[in-house]
Amino acid sequence: MRYVFTFILMYGFWVLLSGKFDTFHLALGFLSSLLVSFISSDLLFADTRVGGRMRELIRFIAFIPWILKEIFLAATHVALIALEPNMATLEPRLVRFRTRLKREISKVVFANAITLTPGTITIRISGDEFIVHALTRKTAGSLPGEMEERIGRIFGEF
Repeated sequence: MRYVFTFILMYGFWVLLSGKFDTFHLALGFLSSLLVSFISSDLLFADTRVGGRMRELIRFIAFIPWILKEIFLAATHVALIALEPNMATLEPRLVRFRTRLKREISKVVFANAITLTPGTITIRISGDEFIVHALTRKTAGSLPGEMEERIGRIFGEF
């Protein structure tokens, strides 16, 4: 069941994002989605109950507007730094912290969300320890923060 649900999700994204509805592209998307589902269905949905998977999906979809807002705010912050004549607030640093997230998918989503947010890049995940490059003291101070909480709630860890 996990495989089928992953396939439906992947194929739906393929159709939505490709914008191509001819037979060749739909068939290519179908085959690609089958392959990705076969390889990664256990990564995406570790909870074997259908209701658990649906809750994760709904929570993840609800997370998307919040992360888009954070990306916009961070991009604005980075743009303002770049426009400063002497870039006085630019204080790059490496931040090490331990996450409370336990599942691999939670950690991967968290690392990707950090990297998607301008001004921060996840450099390494080793067990529960994250190493993140941050451009400013402000961005470094916000780690792990609300993003970790939201991702933990998506996957039922908090």
